[in-house]
Amino acid sequence: MARTAREGIGPRPAGGPRPRPLPHNPRRTAGDYAKAFLAFVALAVLLIGVPGSLAYFVGWPLPHTVPSGETLRQPITTTVFVKVLTVVVWLAWAQFTACVLVEGKAELSGVGMPTRIPGAGPSQLLARQLVAAVLLVGATAASLTPGLSQLGKAYDSNHRGTVAAAQQTPGHQQGRHAESGQRDGADAGMRAQGMRSVDPTMDDRAEQASRHGEKSTKFYRIQPPEGRHHDSLWEVADRHLGDGRRYKEIYELNKDRVQPDGSRLSQASLIRPGWIMEMPADAYGGELVEMPDEAPKVSPDVRQQIQDYDRSGSHADQRQVDRQRGGAQHANQVGEAHEQPSADGSDRSRDEHGDEHRGEAAASSDADSSFGLPEALIAAPLLAAGLLAALGRRRRAALWRAAVSAMGRSTGIDLTPRGSAADAQDALLVGADPDAVHDLDGALRGLSLALADDNRQLPTVYAVWVTDAELQLQLAAPSGEPPAPWRPGQNRTSWRVRRADIRPPEKDDTAAPYPGLVSLGTVGGARLLLNLEAVPGTVSLTGSEVNRTAVLASVAAELATNGWSDRLTVTLVGFGEQLGALAPTRVRHVEDIDALIEVMAAETQQRRGALGAAGHDSVLTGRMDRSQHTQRAPHLVLLATEPSDEQAARLAELAADSGRLGIGYLIGTGRDQLPGATWELEITDDGRLLAPLLGLELTAQVLPEAQYRAVVELFTAADPEEGPDPGGAGSDVAPPPFKVDITERGRPAVYARLVGPYEIIGLGTPDDDRSSLLHEALALLLLHREGVHPRVLGSALWPRGSTEDVRDALIDRLRDWLGHDPVGTPRLSWDDTGRLTLAASVVSDLDVLRTLHHEATEGRGARSASVRERLLSDALALARGPLLADRPADRYAWLAHELIEVQLPLLVVDVALALSAHHRDAGRPDRAAESLNAALATAQGDERLWNELLRAVHATGDQERLRATAESLVRNEALNGGARGLPSRTEALLDELLPSWRGPREVAN
Repeated sequence: MARTAREGIGPRPAGGPRPRPLPHNPRRTAGDYAKAFLAFVALAVLLIGVPGSLAYFVGWPLPHTVPSGETLRQPITTTVFVKVLTVVVWLAWAQFTACVLVEGKAELSGVGMPTRIPGAGPSQLLARQLVAAVLLVGATAASLTPGLSQLGKAYDSNHRGTVAAAQQTPGHQQGRHAESGQRDGADAGMRAQGMRSVDPTMDDRAEQASRHGEKSTKFYRIQPPEGRHHDSLWEVADRHLGDGRRYKEIYELNKDRVQPDGSRLSQASLIRPGWIMEMPADAYGGELVEMPDEAPKVSPDVRQQIQDYDRSGSHADQRQVDRQRGGAQHANQVGEAHEQPSADGSDRSRDEHGDEHRGEAAASSDADSSFGLPEALIAAPLLAAGLLAALGRRRRAALWRAAVSAMGRSTGIDLTPRGSAADAQDALLVGADPDAVHDLDGALRGLSLALADDNRQLPTVYAVWVTDAELQLQLAAPSGEPPAPWRPGQNRTSWRVRRADIRPPEKDDTAAPYPGLVSLGTVGGARLLLNLEAVPGTVSLTGSEVNRTAVLASVAAELATNGWSDRLTVTLVGFGEQLGALAPTRVRHVEDIDALIEVMAAETQQRRGALGAAGHDSVLTGRMDRSQHTQRAPHLVLLATEPSDEQAARLAELAADSGRLGIGYLIGTGRDQLPGATWELEITDDGRLLAPLLGLELTAQVLPEAQYRAVVELFTAADPEEGPDPGGAGSDVAPPPFKVDITERGRPAVYARLVGPYEIIGLGTPDDDRSSLLHEALALLLLHREGVHPRVLGSALWPRGSTEDVRDALIDRLRDWLGHDPVGTPRLSWDDTGRLTLAASVVSDLDVLRTLHHEATEGRGARSASVRERLLSDALALARGPLLADRPADRYAWLAHELIEVQLPLLVVDVALALSAHHRDAGRPDRAAESLNAALATAQGDERLWNELLRAVHATGDQERLRATAESLVRNEALNGGARGLPSRTEALLDELLPSWRGPREVAN
C-alpha cells in the first residue's frame, strides 16, 4: 500500500512493535554558534539598525506637500540629494525585509519553496544565508536536515525535480515546450517532500534558459575516453546541468532516437563516443552546441549529424519507436550488443585479412550476453574486485601449501578455469575496479584518522555514492565541517571528496570505520553503497524469490570479499550454503530462523554490555579506539527464509537498537508489508531496485544463480584442501597448458623471452607509438595459451576503459605485426568461444621452461638420468630473473590479478631442486650448489632453496663457503623484511650444520 511522504519512513505497525525513529543527534560546533551569532547581528543591523539610523539622522525624506512644477525646476541641493538617496535606501530595506520574512517562513515551515521577491536576487540570497545561519543552532534546525527521502540526492538540487521532471518528460517533442509544466510538477513534488531550494540563482537561470530555449536547442556530443574516463549520462548531467541525478532528463529526451552510427539509446548506462544528446533547456557549458545559433561554429559533418538527429526527435514513427523499445528490452536482457557498426560505418564482423572465422565467432557469441560473459559480474566492479582479490589469495595459498608439502607438487595444480567458470573469471577481470576499492577504503580510513586527530567522533553514515570522479557520504545528521580533503556536499548532511585528492592513511592500524557498506546498484554513473549496520531496524526486500535470492547472493558475496572491511560476520539463513567457500572466516550458515533468533538474542545482549563496560555509545566510537577496534566488527544477517509474523516481530525487537550495536538485518520476503521493517526495498522483474520512501530507483546489482554457481566453482577448485588432486590421476606434475616441440623441428617463428628482461625474436619492432601496447598485449596472450577474451584484453590494456573500436583496432595491428605462418594461417586468431589465441609457432621461454620441466620429471627424463640432467639444465638456463623484469612501472597492472609471478619462482625452484638432487645422488655437491645458486636469481626468497643450498655446500666440506652462504642467507632475510628472524626449520638446520652461525648473524645485524 502506498503512503504519502508525510507518513515518513517508519515501519508499518502491523504485527509488531514500532521500532525507534531514525536517530537525529546533530552536534553543533563552536563555529556554528559563531556563525549564528554573526548572522543574528547582521540581521539586527539590517532590519533594525538601518531604519533606526535613517529615522534618527535623516527623518522623513518625502515632502509634506504635493510637489509643484516649480519645485522640479529648482536646483538640487545636498539636502534634496540626501533625501532622494534615503528613499532609495528605504525601498531597498523594505525589499530585504520582505526577503527575510519569506525566507524565514520557508525555513521554519520546511514546506514548499520560498516566494521569489521581484528583482531581489542578491538580496534574497543574502537573506536566505543569514536566516539559515541563525536557525542552524535553533530548535527548528532539524527541519532543514534531509531525511532518507533524500538519500543520495543533492539537497540544493531537489528544486530541479529530478525524478518528477524525468517522469513527466515524454520525449523530444514535448521536451521543448513543456518545461514550465515540468517545473510546476517538480515544485509540487518538492512541496510533497517538504523540500525547498537553497540556490536562488537556479530559478533565474532556468527562467532565462527557458526563454532562450524557444529559439534554439542545445546538443552535446559524447566525447571519446582519451585521457579521461568514459563519458556517462551522469557525468554529462553533472557538468552541464549541475546535478548528475538529472541524467534521466537527458535519457528521456534521447531514448530510442537514431544516432549517427545507426544505433539507438536504449539503456541509460550504454552510450558511445560520437553519439549526440539533446539537452534540457537550462543546460550550460562550453562543450554544448546550440542549434541553429551556433551551427557555424561546428564542422559541416557535425552540423549535418545534429540536424538529422534533431529531425529524428519530432518526425520519428511512434510504431517504429515501439518496435525499437521491444528490441531494446531484449538487448538489455542479453547484454551490450557488439555487432554494431563502428563510427565510420564500416562493419567489423570481418577483419581486413578476410578471416571469416572471427565474424562467425563473434556472431555466435553475440547470441549470448557480451560474447558469452555474464553481464551481472561485469556490472558489479566492487564485487568483482573483491572476488578477484579473494580468489588470488585462495590460489596462492593452494600453491604455497603444495610447495611446502612433503610431495612438493606445486607445479601439479592446474588452476585454469574452464567452461562457465572461465566465463565468470573473464567477467570478473573485465568488470573489476580495484582502484575504486582502494580509493573507498583509503578515503574512509583516512577520514576516521583525521577525525580522531581532531578529537571528533565518526558520523553515522547511511550510504556512500561512488562515481569515477568522487565519493559522497550521506550522513544521518549534520556533523559540522569535514576534515580535508573532504569538503561539504550539496547539503549539511553530505560530505564529498574528489578521488584524485584521496591519500590513504600512513598508519596501518586505522580501523575500517564502515565495514557494513555494500553495493545495491547504480543510478546512471553513480553506485550506491548502503551501510547495513547503520540501519535502525530491519530492512525488507520484496519481489520474486529468484530475484530476491540474486540480490541477497550479491550482497553476501560482496560482504564476504570486500576490501574496505577488516573483520565482519555474515550469517546466511535459507540460502548460500556454498558461499562459505568465498571466505570461511566471514561467512556462516544457520539452518532456520528460530536458531538465528536464539544466537542473535545472546549476541545483542553481549554487545550492549560490552559497549556499556567500555564507555562507548556506539560501535563507531569503539572503532576509533585502536586498542580495541577489532572487537567492534559488524554482524550482518541475510535471510531468504520467510519469517512468520511472530518471528518478524522478534527480529524487529532485536534490531531496534542494532544501529549502534553494529548489527544489520536484510530480510527477503514475499509479502508487501513485513512487520517491523524500517526500510523497504523491492526488486522488480526488469532488474530495478525500488525504495519509494527512500527516494531510490536503482539498476540492481545481482548475482544470478548461474553466475553464483560459477563463482563458487572458481573458489572450490582453488581450495587447498577440497580442491582436485594436484596433477590429477595421481601424477605429480600436470602437463603444461601449452606443450612446445623442443626438438630441432620445433623451432618457433616468434620467440619471446618473458623470464627476465622482455625480448622478442623473429619480429621487427613496431615503428608507431603503439609499440608498448602491442608488446603488452602479446605478453598477456603468451601467459594465457588457453585464450584471452577480447574484452579482457581491452580492460587489461586500458584499465580506465576504452571503446570497442579502439580495442579492435589494436587487435588488427597485433595481427598484422604477428603476421602469418608460411601456410597462410594467421598467428593470431579466434577460437570457437570468441577468445584470442596464438598459433603454436609463437612461443615464450616460459612455455619452453614448463615443457622441459614436465619432460624431465614425467616424460623421457623419468626413464633416463642423463636425459633428465640435460633437460633440467636447459630449463634452469632460462631462469634469467623475475617475470618481465624491465616492464614499465605504469603498465602491466593486470599482472596483479595473475598467479604467474607466484608460479614462476615455484617452477624454477622445482627445477633447481630436482637438478640439485640429481647432482647430489651422483656425488657432485659442487654442481648441486651451482644449480641452486642459479635459481636464486628468480626465487631469492624461497626457504626450500636456501635449505638445500646449505646442505649442498655442507656436503662439499668447505666451512668458509658454508659460513659465507649462511651470512648471505641472513642478509637476504633482513633485506626482505624478515623482522621475525629466520624460519624455525632454517634455524634448526643452521644449528646442525654450522653451530657457530649466530656469531656472523650478530655481526650482519
